Amino acid sequence: MTSVQVRPAPPVTRTRRYLMCEPRHFRVDYAINPWMDPTRPVDAAKAVAQWTALKQTYERLGHRVDLITPHPALPDMVFAANAATVIDGIVLGARFRAPQRAPEADLYRTWFLTHGYRTVVMPTHTNEAEGDFTWTGDLLLAGTGFRTDPGAHAEAQEVLGVPVVSLHLVDPRYYHLDVALFVLTEATPTTRATIAYYPAAFSPGARRLLRRLYPDAVIATEEDATCLALNAVSDGHNVILPTEATHLAAELLARGYEPHFADISELRKSGGGPKCCTMELRG
Repeated sequence: MTSVQVRPAPPVTRTRRYLMCEPRHFRVDYAINPWMDPTRPVDAAKAVAQWTALKQTYERLGHRVDLITPHPALPDMVFAANAATVIDGIVLGARFRAPQRAPEADLYRTWFLTHGYRTVVMPTHTNEAEGDFTWTGDLLLAGTGFRTDPGAHAEAQEVLGVPVVSLHLVDPRYYHLDVALFVLTEATPTTRATIAYYPAAFSPGARRLLRRLYPDAVIATEEDATCLALNAVSDGHNVILPTEATHLAAELLARGYEPHFADISELRKSGGGPKCCTMELRG
């Protein structure tokens, strides 16, 4: 029997479709993660300008961006990645842990139903969607430890019909998987995905598992992690990173990727970056 050699996927651009929400009502009224400080001034106009530049970067790179209308009472609705996981046109909605964000889930559910999605399932377990669910092309990496319940991992597997790998997060600064890990290039039938991650954000067992699954991963430093460099978006070749992520950008450039910088200084005051603002619509 001839075995298929599984090697890292080379950088290859794939056109994406994203859902975003303008931070028209962005502010920090409460603290639900270590990045948030309600006493710290927030410039809403600057947040809108930064978000607009991010959206325009996606469009300049050839990607489609759909929009959902922001709600004035929901200042964190800009972080669209937390509101649903979409694979092959199947939508698994969100159930937020923080009551302040709970109403967002139904607004996003309504958006999907009014935009032609036929299978929209709302979870029974706490599940903060792409905040803790990262699709690699063949596996759904699923974070837990701070926000998403472990039971949501089995629920995601059942609803989305994809294999799920659980990863335990241990550093409260990196309370979601999408601030500790991202996919650079998705897997194909003959290549494994290429990812980047910050090992210290994970439990010892999760680190061992990641080394086994992705021996060629890009390993981020503490310097990378503290500017939310792992909250990045890749189309397989172009990678959108926070402006401060110069170290990680150099690592990616050496691997053949094309870094693009985004100023997310205002949005980071709520613990958000490019990926937090960006839900991918697959299928």
